[in-house]
Amino acid sequence: MGRLNELFDGHGQSPWMDNLKRGWITSGELQRWVDRGVRGLTSNPTIFAKAIADSPDYDEQFSTLVNSGSSVDESYWGLVTTDIESALAILRPVYDASDGVDGYVSVEVSPDLALDSEGTYAAAQQLWDQIDEPNLYVKIPGTAPGVDAIRRSIAAGRNINVTLLFGLQRYDEVVEAYLAGLEELVAGGGDPSHVSSVASFFVSRVDTAVDRRLGEIGTPEALALKSKAALANARLAYQHFLRHFSGPRWEALAAAGARVQRPLWASTSTKDPSLPDTLYVDGLIGPDTVNTMPDATLTAVDDHGQLTRTVDADPAADEATVAALAALGIDLEAVAATLEDEGVASFAKSFDELIDSLSAKAEDLRK
Repeated sequence: MGRLNELFDGHGQSPWMDNLKRGWITSGELQRWVDRGVRGLTSNPTIFAKAIADSPDYDEQFSTLVNSGSSVDESYWGLVTTDIESALAILRPVYDASDGVDGYVSVEVSPDLALDSEGTYAAAQQLWDQIDEPNLYVKIPGTAPGVDAIRRSIAAGRNINVTLLFGLQRYDEVVEAYLAGLEELVAGGGDPSHVSSVASFFVSRVDTAVDRRLGEIGTPEALALKSKAALANARLAYQHFLRHFSGPRWEALAAAGARVQRPLWASTSTKDPSLPDTLYVDGLIGPDTVNTMPDATLTAVDDHGQLTRTVDADPAADEATVAALAALGIDLEAVAATLEDEGVASFAKSFDELIDSLSAKAEDLRK
């Protein structure tokens, strides 16, 4: 049994892939990853921008869509939907075998809706209705406007992947939205056992931001904290998860068939080449969690990942790390707010650049 299978069977953590491109679907590469132990798949606007821009695999369908009268935006969503539906079919056996625990494929609403609650809710509904598969996750950014769209989507019985989470305060708001949405669903006679959700907590970007500040401070105390903030922050989120999904409120929902909203560790490839390439996987292993990884990180974990339960090994030490950062003037909640803004802007930029590129290609096709 490979390490990816052991991660799930021995530690209760689901390894997912954070990448998707058409060549992997048509060549059987995605199926081979599933055979090796990948149990789900995530995508985002940047991933699709790279896949579509870097490959001729999409040209034929794009040409057909444009020549049939579809707008560039409609054509983009046609390309995305085709890939998502193909990936859903490949992952469906995992969904069925796990009774809906895994086997999901995530598609994100348009990034220009990140600060538009009503627009996000409507777009999530449209994607859910259009694709209409039980193992679909619609990704909604965990921005302040996104929180209400998350609650309403859960209350309507949709599977939601909450993305772009960096801080504990916003994470608490997202879990509250999930619980409140489930309560609305149950009150209306709905069945919560058919609703699934993950909360995608981004990891490595926290270290990138914090380590830059620690380097600027430059004291021995500061430098000793490098590459420790991200894991401490995520592990404390896991402590919040344990508290949220216990006690009378949760027990009432669980009795009705509700599932926990699992923490999903995202952005888990290391950006600093001096760090171990499996750092953000090895340090966040524990039950009822997901780790979504690019293929290079999946390969590294399968080859030499250190598989032991670490996500809740020493919460006091994680608290001490955050306190030491605060003593140096580094507030992780302020860092999280900045990273959320940057993440929204980055996805929007990728989307806009891709639409511009596709618009130019469409003009060439019409000549």
